[in-house]
Amino acid sequence: MLLPGDPVPSFHARSPGNASYSFDSVAGRYVVVTVIGGATLPGVGEYLRALYEDRRFFDDRFASLFIVSNDAGDEAAGRLTDRYPGIRIFWDEDRALIRRFGCLQNDGVTAQRVSLTTWILDPGLRVLRLLPITDLATHHEVLFAALAELTPPCDDFASWAPVLQVPNVLEPDFCRELIAYSAREGMEDSGYMKTDPATGQTIAVVDHQHKRRSDCSIEDEGLRARLQSRVQRRLIPQIERAFQFRATRMERYIVSCYEAQTSGHFRAHKDNTTLGTAHRRFAVSIGLNAEAYEGGDLRFPEYGMRTYRPQTGGAIVFSCSLLHEALPVTRGRRYVVLPFLYDEAAAQLRLENARHLQDPELRQSVIESVTVRG
Repeated sequence: MLLPGDPVPSFHARSPGNASYSFDSVAGRYVVVTVIGGATLPGVGEYLRALYEDRRFFDDRFASLFIVSNDAGDEAAGRLTDRYPGIRIFWDEDRALIRRFGCLQNDGVTAQRVSLTTWILDPGLRVLRLLPITDLATHHEVLFAALAELTPPCDDFASWAPVLQVPNVLEPDFCRELIAYSAREGMEDSGYMKTDPATGQTIAVVDHQHKRRSDCSIEDEGLRARLQSRVQRRLIPQIERAFQFRATRMERYIVSCYEAQTSGHFRAHKDNTTLGTAHRRFAVSIGLNAEAYEGGDLRFPEYGMRTYRPQTGGAIVFSCSLLHEALPVTRGRRYVVLPFLYDEAAAQLRLENARHLQDPELRQSVIESVTVRG
């Protein structure tokens, strides 16, 4: 069973509104996971009623609540529903989720028993409190009392995310040249990669609720070479010193723009969660015009509310496994260069996983770029 101090492993679960809900995406607030078995068990109805009616805590800012049902009948009969903000349901009829949390107990040779339990997780998705459900009639009081003792997540400004900040990777003149190139060549709406739940393939989607950005692909070979040389000379040695990782490959030569007019943003996500992106090791954000916009900073919700902004020409480097978000731009336009870095072992993984890319043109492009050391 997951105990206080244990991190909750990454997982996806099925909810009424999302067939593949990424649990990692809720970091940055307290999270409560309560395993009820099923809504028709004695006392569960009263317990749920107390959770839904009390709005002091579950607002998706202070805390979010996830109710885990193992009874397929709950979904079929519509006995449980999400309540926005703050409360969501996870369907777990195969009991895979409660096995992950460790509350499925063996009774004898073949029988299994669900231990009704509530976990309170900190904003980094580590177990803070473990509350066995011994009395459904009073458990909500126990839970609310534990939540009342917690300070608001936004009060923790002391935590630093494990990111590397490197100044002067690009010269100011080169930054301006890249911005001018994107204006001259034009920019396109930017999507992101996700897993198609029906096929398991990696697909590109555009969803302005999740991400609003425009990109310009750098097709000029001379410009690409100049960008690559600066990353090799000024950034890769610093990454090796800080993280003991020698990057040998660079993916994606783009100038990206988040603009205030469209509230440019990218909600909390990771960069390596699909088969088509699993090779990515480090993400890089190189600022091109840090003084010309407001908002738009990077934030790493697992590590608190502190925000990060690369200087003009400077880079922020972080593991692709870290949950991060680009906050909305509130004035002007934020221009950045956003490559991914990886090594030879990851290049082989990228080549092997290319078959999982649904778009045949993208698949062929990836194969060619890896084969010729893109």
